[in-house]
Amino acid sequence: MFSVHGMQKLFGVFTEKAPVAFGTQRWLGGVIELGTGLAIAAGVRTTWAAFLASGTMAVAYIQFHWKFQLGAQLVPAVNTGELALLYSFLFLFFACRGAGIWSVDRKFGRSHGGG
Repeated sequence: MFSVHGMQKLFGVFTEKAPVAFGTQRWLGGVIELGTGLAIAAGVRTTWAAFLASGTMAVAYIQFHWKFQLGAQLVPAVNTGELALLYSFLFLFFACRGAGIWSVDRKFGRSHGGG
């Protein structure tokens, strides 16, 4: 699901919106979403991919949803940042936990730690 958000930004698929402009911050976010989403799903370099994805979603939440506003805007349900915040914490968990038992990382003995 995470990689689909990258496809939407980069290629304009599964959305009514046009692809974002090449080289912009949103374009770079789309590249990270697509690449890390596929890597995490396959279990390839899971620790590093999940750490990068977590940071990307933390930046997305702070910069595009919360916007450093106090009051009700701090609440994810109000600023529509639930998905960014959820992805950020979920990927942080994956980064700490490592790859699963069916991952490529596990097959090559890289299931935890150095990724």
